Amino acid sequence: MPGLLPQYRPSFSAGQRQEAVTLLRKHRAPQSEVLRARLALLLAETPTITSPEAARRLGMHEQTVRKWRRRWAKEGWSLQDRPRPGRPVVFSLDRARGRQGRRLRVARAV
Repeated sequence: MPGLLPQYRPSFSAGQRQEAVTLLRKHRAPQSEVLRARLALLLAETPTITSPEAARRLGMHEQTVRKWRRRWAKEGWSLQDRPRPGRPVVFSLDRARGRQGRRLRVARAV
């Protein structure tokens, strides 16, 4: 693996690695968390792997690998995104159905 050693080399405890393996074994898990778990296991297995090489092996963008490497090294373990600022999006199924019903009535009347 030619190239410089990565600046950030997070270390993972046995419990964190087990959490990643458990997530990978689930039938229904958020895809983003699955990719991060795969990355964490790869970095735990080979901590000196370069970010471009890790990205190539996992089919990720190398900037994503760098981001999670830095975050795990500086802030600690987490597979979830940080909370986003602002008001949460509210989706009302009743409201959506009402709009769809109006569209259908208008379409049938024509």
